[in-house]
Amino acid sequence: MKTTSATIGKQKYKTEIQARNHIIMADEPIGVGGQDLGFTPTELLESSLAACTAMTIRMYADRKGWDLDRVDIKVGFKRNITTHQINFTKEIQLFGQLNNEQLEKLLAIGSKCPIEKVITGNVTVASKLI
Repeated sequence: MKTTSATIGKQKYKTEIQARNHIIMADEPIGVGGQDLGFTPTELLESSLAACTAMTIRMYADRKGWDLDRVDIKVGFKRNITTHQINFTKEIQLFGQLNNEQLEKLLAIGSKCPIEKVITGNVTVASKLI
């Protein structure tokens, strides 16, 4: 199984995340006790959905030979603490010589990205001490 690791020391909320040979920092904003040295965990989740959607749209357009110059995606996340309802919003801008049918197809394909399938599916997390 592929793994991603996270390590935190005594420095409040600064967390080093490693996947393969790539390292990024996560942190919390100064207002909640962090140092704002990296993405918050929520921003990492939003960025996963944005990146996966963009890549899925790009792959499909390339496979079809469509003239897609650029994809811009903004993802928002809201959680209702009382009801535990979670809502993501995706604003997708597609640039290139595309007709309405192609635009609609790319919008639909974007919702089929693997990360969206994970967050909208039946997910379980098993934790254990090692």
